[in-house]
Amino acid sequence: MRTILFSALFILTAKCLIGQDTVAPDTTKHVAKLDTINRNLGNADQQLKDIKAAKIKLHSDSIGPDSVRSQPQKSSKVDTIVQNKYGDLLRDDSVYNKKYSLWRPFLEVCGDNLALSLIDSRILNLGFSKVNVISWNRTLRAGFPWGPGWEWDQDRFGNNFLSHPIMGNFYFNDARCNGYNFWASAPFALVGSYMWKIFGENGTPEREDIVNTTVDGILLGEILYRISSNVLDDRTHGRERVFREILAGLIDPMRGFNRLIQGKTFRTTNKEIYQKEPLNISLYGGIHAINDRSNAILSGKTSEMVNVQFDYGNPFEERLRNPFDFFKLRVETDIGVGRKIIDNVTGYGFLFGSNSQSGNVSFLKAGFLYYDYWDNTTFELSTIAIGGGVFSKVPIGKTSNLYTNVHVGLVPLAGNSTGPITDTSQFRDYSFGYGWEAKAESSLSLGKVATVGITYYYYMIHLFNNTGQGEIVGAPTLGNNSIGILKPKITLQVYKSMSVGFEYYLYSQAHYQEGSPTYIAVQTEQKIFIQFYFEDPQRRGHYN
Repeated sequence: MRTILFSALFILTAKCLIGQDTVAPDTTKHVAKLDTINRNLGNADQQLKDIKAAKIKLHSDSIGPDSVRSQPQKSSKVDTIVQNKYGDLLRDDSVYNKKYSLWRPFLEVCGDNLALSLIDSRILNLGFSKVNVISWNRTLRAGFPWGPGWEWDQDRFGNNFLSHPIMGNFYFNDARCNGYNFWASAPFALVGSYMWKIFGENGTPEREDIVNTTVDGILLGEILYRISSNVLDDRTHGRERVFREILAGLIDPMRGFNRLIQGKTFRTTNKEIYQKEPLNISLYGGIHAINDRSNAILSGKTSEMVNVQFDYGNPFEERLRNPFDFFKLRVETDIGVGRKIIDNVTGYGFLFGSNSQSGNVSFLKAGFLYYDYWDNTTFELSTIAIGGGVFSKVPIGKTSNLYTNVHVGLVPLAGNSTGPITDTSQFRDYSFGYGWEAKAESSLSLGKVATVGITYYYYMIHLFNNTGQGEIVGAPTLGNNSIGILKPKITLQVYKSMSVGFEYYLYSQAHYQEGSPTYIAVQTEQKIFIQFYFEDPQRRGHYN
């Protein structure tokens, strides 16, 4: 019942997220006309529908047999001004999204930390939040994160690797929602995190907190900002406008707050003023089976799951890109297995790169920022990574395509369990480390009938801290952990956007710690689900 209710609510909101309403461009020129509503041409809502229909017809990635040739032609004039040839805004319109003075985002960062401090100290009565001048003097003397005055903490896995990125997203969007671009907003995540470590807690500052809050907060913050942009449309009014404002505020609370104090909540325009890239949304819910040690299929306990994936931007559109003009975010939940409700969160965001073409095969070669978070009854693993990836699309017939992407990244910080997982641990049952990761994803899209895919993740983590037994400053590497995750998947269309699917998980892990027995484990899982795939006509295809 919980799965059905959640799915129904999501379906009602999904259509606000996909699509980009823009005017049909003048195809005889490289620069599109503004997607402006003319009040003298009748109903504004109908004009929005006509604008969207014209845009879909021109811009679709895979409509008809000539889909490969539907990509924009290379030109020195494309993507050098505020719009590309399709009418897409390459960035938010600066006239309607002005950059405010530096003191405003800084003051909001201070306000975030003050609000969190009051909640922790006055409402939750948490001991670490009881700060005063004496504690501030001690933490200020601690110096920089890699100095001797900082340590690796003993907090639970979810607190360090999920809660802190969520908070970092607030710091980042304090600036992003005040008119600052991606690069200019990033330092605010660091400022907010460092401020909290020094003034918000009375204990020894922890290194991993400032790293996770900053880097993963930047990634999560930009993703939520972009998704909220796809919801907002200042040309709308009435109940639709109210719904869009509320939904955007729930996705990005700092944006909702800033729109209110900046007077944007009730502002109306006659043209699109936010950058919007095509967005595909996959929502699926069903049964998650975790097999017992015999690893026989469907042999262990089962639970409910509701998962969602956002695929933003068309990787094969030939254009110049800003950071996160293309990204993926996938969130999987597991309901009924205890406190580990968030099973995993994986995502990446484009940083820089370019497109190329070889015959009918399209490529995107780019640098990415990665975030991986796995917290289940099999293992705990979270990584920050930066690396490179290659995406390709190979047309197979008129309606089918083979999509593949391969990634390799360096991992400057990771957290990883070193043995069997318990659901009741109140303290750190994992070690910190660094290393590298590799990923490969491939999916064969057989029109709308079926999709067959396979994914493989590999992580090699070198540990530099023991498991929950205290601080080891400057200790040598204590061991190596290798983790592999294999996920074949198939979906079959039932009706329009609804499909049924099956996904198989194979986890393998090997842990080699100095002075401890080698730990090797293999775990299998199955997921049977109903999927709703909301496909933006401008971004057709299962790219991931």
